[in-house]
Formats: sequence, C-alpha cells, structure tokens
Amino acid sequence: MANLDYSGLPPRIEGKYAAMIVCWLLGNGCLFSWNSMLTIGDYYGDLFPRYHSSRVLTLVYQPFALGTLAILAYNEAKINTRQRNLLGYTLFFIASVLVLVLDLATSGKGGLGTFIGICAISGAFGVADAHVQGGMVGDLSFMLPEFIQSFLAGLAASGALTSALRLITKAAFENSKDGLRKGAILFFALSAAFELLCVLLYAFAFPKLPIIKYYRSKAASEGSKTVSADLAAGGIQALPEGDEEDPKKLERLGNKELLLQNVDYALDMFLIYTLTLSIFPGFLSEDTGSHSLGTWYALVLIAMYNVWDLIGRYIPLSRFLKLKSRKGLMVAILSRFLLVPAFYFTAKYGEQGWMILLTSFLGLTNGYLTVCVLTSAPKGYKGPEQNALGNMLVLFLLGGIFAGVTLDWLWLIGKGW
Repeated sequence: MANLDYSGLPPRIEGKYAAMIVCWLLGNGCLFSWNSMLTIGDYYGDLFPRYHSSRVLTLVYQPFALGTLAILAYNEAKINTRQRNLLGYTLFFIASVLVLVLDLATSGKGGLGTFIGICAISGAFGVADAHVQGGMVGDLSFMLPEFIQSFLAGLAASGALTSALRLITKAAFENSKDGLRKGAILFFALSAAFELLCVLLYAFAFPKLPIIKYYRSKAASEGSKTVSADLAAGGIQALPEGDEEDPKKLERLGNKELLLQNVDYALDMFLIYTLTLSIFPGFLSEDTGSHSLGTWYALVLIAMYNVWDLIGRYIPLSRFLKLKSRKGLMVAILSRFLLVPAFYFTAKYGEQGWMILLTSFLGLTNGYLTVCVLTSAPKGYKGPEQNALGNMLVLFLLGGIFAGVTLDWLWLIGKGW
C-alpha cells in the first residue's frame, strides 16, 4: 500500500495540473461527438427538411441518457466506475464511427431510413453520456473542486470547438460541391479520433496520476467500492488494511437522505437546463427569422452560446465572483426564466445583434451557474456519499435537459409543421 495520509488535506502530491488537463480533455470527449451532431444541424436540416432534425435528435437523445443514468445512479454504489467510464467513451467512439459509415453507405442521401439510423446513433450517444457524465462527476466529486470545474469547462469547450470548426468548414467548403457533407464527414472523423484519445487517456493516464491515486485511496478507506478497479490500474490496493473490519467507519447516508439534504441543489440543476434547452438549440436553429447573416445566422448564435458558456465556467475560479449562497443560487436561477419572454419578443421584433447578445447571456449564465452548483454541493460528506450525490445532481441535470427539449416544441405552436 502506498504511503498516503488520510487524516486531512492531501500533501503536496504531483499531478494536480496534469489531472486538470486530463479532466478538461475527458470533459471535452463527453460531449464532443454530440455537439458535432448538433453543430452540423444545417447539413441534417438540408438532408431531412421535413423532420425538424435539430429538435428530434435532441428529443431522441435525452430519454436514453436520462433512463440509463437513472438506473446507474440508483445502483451507483455497486458499479465499477472504471468499467462504466470506459464503456461510455468506447460507445462514443463506436457511435461516431457509425455516423461516418452510415453517411458513406448512403452516399449522403436523405430519406426516412437514414434518418431513423441517425436517430438510433443519437440514442447511443445518450447512453454513452449517461455512463460518462454521471460517472466522471461522481468520481471527481470526492476530489478537488478544480477537477470538477476543469471537467465542466471541457464539456463547454467541446461546444465552442465544434462551433469554431463548423464555421471554418462552412467557409472552406461553402462554394464547393457537397460542401455541407464534406464538412460533416470531417467533423465525425475528428470526433472518432478524439473519442479514441479519451478512451486511452482514461484507461492508461488518468488512474496513474499521484493525486488521483490519493483521492481514490481516501474514498476507498471511507467505504467506496466503486474505485477498486481504478486503484488496481494505478498500481495500489483498494483498501488500507483493517478498514474492512470497521463497519462504523464505512457507514454512509442513503441516496434518499442525500437527496433530501441537497434538494435545492438538485432543483437548481433541473431548472438551469430546463430553461437553457427550451431555447438552445431548437429555437435558435429554426425560430429566429431571416437576417442579413443568412445561413450563417444560426451557426453564429450557436457559436456565441458555446463560447460564452465556456467563459462562464471559468468565472467561478475567482472566489470573489463565485456565488456560494444556496438562496442566492436559487434566486439567480429562477430569474433566468425572464429570458423566455426576452427571446420571444427579440425574435419577433428585434435585430440580430440583440439576439446574439441574449444568446451570449444565456450561455454565460448556464456555464457560470452550473459550475457554482456542482462545486458547492458535494461538501461535508465522505467519498462514497459525494460520488452518489454527484451522480444524482447529473441525473437532475439530464432531467432538466429532457424537460427543456420537450418544452422547446412549444415554440412551434401556431407556426404549422
């Protein structure tokens, strides 16, 4: 057993900044493929003009993500975290390759059969997301808050990077034959390569970092059974000798008790993403009217959302700017619902500059509040409890996304199909 001190804060262990970089990359990989699918919405809109692809694909994705995570969160204490996360990243890789295969097999032609295939792959992305996002947030919840922040920033960075790549590919291929398709193929080739990198990073690099070994060993000493495979991969045993015979030390709160003690944080996550996904990406892609930017307009809106979402996730790194008050968080989150009438009237009467400004604010507040909640909530608990709470908060996050993408269809009322 490595010589590790469990009595308090960790000693100066190497690997903190390396761990933050790997967390950022793994967060990026958690949504890179899915954001690629969202960002090439103009290609799918051209390929499937009658199927509301930007809305349908999101609506298909969410039940798979939410249902899978509900099962995983309920059984979290018994699940091998390493196998769970590796399965998720591997599924992301396979599904990204399948998008390429489907497009090449059909020669870029539309039709109901191809659309059903894309929807099936979207569901696979949802299953992968449930494995990875809940598993990683739960795992990082008993480590440093900076690790969660880096992972969450990586999630947002995936959106910003895919948006930037989409603007570049659109400019590069705009005047060429099958320009949209060439950009889409490039996207998913990059996605597949990046997801393979994440599989290798999580499998071989992450568990061997000294600071990651420290926190996983500490969680194991507090009764966690989910980290044993990762500890073995890092080269140390699962539990310090003697802890197995101390049942009082290994007692933990049940999921129900944890939820009741943190119900406000759970509602925070649900409400943040209900509001955000009721507007992004469906409303921004289809309901903002025609403007001077033409076919670039929706891409610019999505890019601005993603960039400001990423910026918002770095603001809480300043302790003076981080919102920690539980009541303050709830007030700020409820106040965001004023954006619904703001977007409605801006889409109807406003210029494109105002819409870009509103979209930027939507992204900024989404990223900022997400990090504030997830880095504030899992405090004062033992490792296994923090892991369970992290999983539950991500479950409510996905529940909010599902509610949001469902409510997003209300924008179509009175517009016909």
